[in-house]
Amino acid sequence: MRRPRIIIRSCPDYDVDRIQTIVREGLEALDLRPHGRTLVKPNCVASGPQFPHAHTRPEFLEGVLRALRSRARPDLEELAVGERCGITVPTRFAFRHAGFYPVLERTGAKAYHFEEVPQVEIPLYHPGRLRDALFTPEPVAKADFFVNCPKFKAHPWTTVTFSMKNYIGIQDDRHRLIDHDHKLNEKVADLQYVIQPQFIAIDAIVAGEGRMLTPLPFDLKLIVMGDNQVAFDAVCCRIIGLDPRSVDHIRLAWERGFGPIDLDDIDVEGDVTLAQAQARAKGFRTGLVRVEDYFAGTNVKAYSGPPPGGSGPDYCWGGCPGAMEEAIEILRQFDRACDDKLRSRPRLHIVFGAYDGEIDAKPGEKIVFIGDCATFHGSVAGSPLQMKSLYVDRSQKNPREAKNADIFVKFVTVTKKLRASRSAQVIRLEGCPVSVSEQVLALAQLEGIKNPILDPKTALSYLSCYLSWRTRMAMKRVLGIPYQIAGSTPRGAARPTQNLPLEGPTPPLEAP
Repeated sequence: MRRPRIIIRSCPDYDVDRIQTIVREGLEALDLRPHGRTLVKPNCVASGPQFPHAHTRPEFLEGVLRALRSRARPDLEELAVGERCGITVPTRFAFRHAGFYPVLERTGAKAYHFEEVPQVEIPLYHPGRLRDALFTPEPVAKADFFVNCPKFKAHPWTTVTFSMKNYIGIQDDRHRLIDHDHKLNEKVADLQYVIQPQFIAIDAIVAGEGRMLTPLPFDLKLIVMGDNQVAFDAVCCRIIGLDPRSVDHIRLAWERGFGPIDLDDIDVEGDVTLAQAQARAKGFRTGLVRVEDYFAGTNVKAYSGPPPGGSGPDYCWGGCPGAMEEAIEILRQFDRACDDKLRSRPRLHIVFGAYDGEIDAKPGEKIVFIGDCATFHGSVAGSPLQMKSLYVDRSQKNPREAKNADIFVKFVTVTKKLRASRSAQVIRLEGCPVSVSEQVLALAQLEGIKNPILDPKTALSYLSCYLSWRTRMAMKRVLGIPYQIAGSTPRGAARPTQNLPLEGPTPPLEAP
């Protein structure tokens, strides 16, 4: 393994020509030349006026694409951009509102919407894996030169989202939500075995602090580039004064041999020193705010108990509680009176996990249990209340049988549930996890907040992208194009960079 190199460059604004020059110089310094099927994976988890700092900016993406094309070998077969955005929104909608399509047209790059392409089953053999196989979009599995192009952001579930965490978008919805719970960091670490990027360039010109979908802008004026994902994330952690060992997915990938995290083992160079970058990032806020503290000053009270399993974390950072934090911030973006409504409405109680404390609800105040693992055995307002677990162990969940419910299906499901429970004091929302979109829909209806799905400013655009997605998928079914392809090894399949033993016999291709 060659010694990882991380390059920190100053970039004051989103000037495409400047970004192209910086990125090309980074490729030259790392002696990298795109070739074959070159795929760029940006972060486009959400976009539009309400999410201006959630995604890789189009100017940054254009600069990267220009640099890649100018530096490419003659055998470049394809230059493409691929992503699966978040919160059950069609990727076409996210690309449109992020301004990606004009960029793709100008650079001649192809678009892959990962929920619209075949999903390839990738076998896993390493010790400690959550399951024996993962699914990833076919363009990822076939990539010869993979470029990770994330956004420099905090994350309310995994502390930060740099290069490694951007991998949650190399799965479609039906697969990304499997293990998207208190094992989320382990899931991200397992995804490293699918493919490793030859080149990484992160948009840290305007970073996002505090949250992931609705981050606050933080001027870093930096572009960071590198050739090793673990080393890259470790340096980004150091920039904001964070020990990379404290971020579980980075620590796990390091322990599995994917790269170093100690600065003594990484070459850090560029026109900005690490100390200078740290000075720019002083005061940068990360995530990990517990849901009990998130509704302070409102009439919503949250309670959380530990997730299933009996060992490990006592809080489901990657599941329902974290999703609620993002949900309320989305609602604040769409309804300026959101906080006033939360303060003026009758008290609402929200329970996560195996909660064994007291629920301070008076008669008539609604109690919402969110998630299959939400349990409670006690009394509320003098009346007994028992909520049993519906949790199904992950070993019983087969990725081959995973189903997907789009935003309209979720809207109907949540609406029917709430209407059926209109006169009840206790409501349960099933799922593991209950997604951000479902919690947005539920909280909007329970608290009288404007529903983002009904926003007239984006409704027509959303419907157009939704119908385009669904029509294409229907045509593929008619033509007999399979959506899932079993048992394959991608061209760029990742290998640990240390000689770690792969213990035991080769396992079968089935969920453990």
